[in-house]
Amino acid sequence: MKAVKTVVITGANRGIGLAMVSIYANQGSKVIALCRQSSAKLNALANENVEIVENVDVATESGIQSMCDAIGAQTIDVLINNAGILRDESLDNLNLDTIYEQFQVNAVAPLKVCQSLLNNLTSGSKIALITSRMGSIADNGSGGRYGYRMSKAALNAAGMSLAKDLEQDKVAVGIYHPGYVQTDMVNNNGDISADVAAIRITQLIDELTLKASGVFRHSNGEVLPW
Repeated sequence: MKAVKTVVITGANRGIGLAMVSIYANQGSKVIALCRQSSAKLNALANENVEIVENVDVATESGIQSMCDAIGAQTIDVLINNAGILRDESLDNLNLDTIYEQFQVNAVAPLKVCQSLLNNLTSGSKIALITSRMGSIADNGSGGRYGYRMSKAALNAAGMSLAKDLEQDKVAVGIYHPGYVQTDMVNNNGDISADVAAIRITQLIDELTLKASGVFRHSNGEVLPW
């Protein structure tokens, strides 16, 4: 039985991704931190248990290839799809380019990451998708944000399909809204820190079972509506 857990995290150079790298590293896990470009804070975490892999833009074929080359045949215990972007569109300013961009990064890329690393997953492995309650149709009370809402709803749908398809392989899938988090994405206007969100999410991942696979949860544990 493998003693050290291997955790792969996309978008690991800042925000929630960076905080999760720190948490898992402090737990003694081997962390493969994937990012387009590293940061001073991520570089400060580098040691024999934290491997930083740059040039991983998960929305590109070359980025996916860089990811696969770095991971090789290593078994992954926890795969966290954290990379994402937020743009803003309204009916008065419907920018299709940014809508397509968000679909590619927020919905298509995480699915491609999972598919590309299927051979690295084994019985008991876990996949986490960092989504948003803005992808909830029932919870939409304000409209707008077309690309972000649509891309996160698509990610949620992909998460449910992954949960169904991987059940036979005993791979569980968690779909997590981190909360309104103080990150660069929202100009640090959130109501909880990235550290708090990361602690909550890593705890939910630890508790994740096949029975709860495919459930859309707030990081506080609340089950969210589709």
